[in-house]
Amino acid sequence: MERIAVGLAALGRPAYINLGRDLPASRDVAAMRAATHAVLDDAYRAGVRWVDVARSYGLSEEFLAGWLDERGHTDVTVSSKWGYRYVGEWRLDAEVHEVKEHTAARFHEQWARTRALLGDRVNLYQVHSLTVDSPLFSDEPLIDALAGLSASGVEVGFSTSGPAQADAVRRAFGLEVAGRPVFTAVQSTWNVLETSAGAALEEARAAGKRVLVKETLANGRLAVEAPPVVARIAAAHGVGPDAVAVAAVLAQEWVSAAVIGPSSPAQLAANLAAAEVSLGADDLAGLAAVAEEPEAYWRHRSRLGWD
Repeated sequence: MERIAVGLAALGRPAYINLGRDLPASRDVAAMRAATHAVLDDAYRAGVRWVDVARSYGLSEEFLAGWLDERGHTDVTVSSKWGYRYVGEWRLDAEVHEVKEHTAARFHEQWARTRALLGDRVNLYQVHSLTVDSPLFSDEPLIDALAGLSASGVEVGFSTSGPAQADAVRRAFGLEVAGRPVFTAVQSTWNVLETSAGAALEEARAAGKRVLVKETLANGRLAVEAPPVVARIAAAHGVGPDAVAVAAVLAQEWVSAAVIGPSSPAQLAANLAAAEVSLGADDLAGLAAVAEEPEAYWRHRSRLGWD
């Protein structure tokens, strides 16, 4: 499971935009912590050694820190993100769940909180949802602060969202301080419905960057509303459509790791079945045909409700 990471976006807070979440009847903090630990336990037993969290994923960093402390695992790679603040107050009906701010002040504040919870276990710290028009690109104090974190030994990266992901990837990897790149890793959305960032991500990997892929199931669409070709290929391989979606990501040689976001041990097991799926040329050609125009994909995503 070296190329699979478990993300806690769907478990660190009671509401998220994933379809088909499999959560406890009660979504109080204790129940969500227990659900998180159950998924992490099974993932670890299956050989997964990477966990991805974020400041805006509710209590995900706290849940992960508690699990690491209780289990004593020292071989887990941890990545987190800063730039969004969770403001949902643990309510399903919150009008706003997270607020974005890419400033030096927000970076310093959130890095301090991440370190307070996870200490020196954070291997990769990422700008959350960097876009090509982000103020970060002209904020010299922030760029210097990120370069300083990199110089301290913590890998620094960024995640991307939206139809212009490729532009953001290329612009961000061009940032340098004193002749050294600010970023060495990227986490972008790529799945069989949204493939537009593929060429830029392949370029990044060829240049030696770490490439993580998120939203492998298109926020659950590929599991709950699987296109017929995905369902057909899944049936032929004896797995669920989620495994086919993850296997399609792993079939891209430029992918360092695919980030999955199961909300229960059962969903985790279904996702991890991807490791046993070998997609043939005909399978991959069929999957390539379901790709949507990026603008249409992101419009659809923006209409998904926080469940």
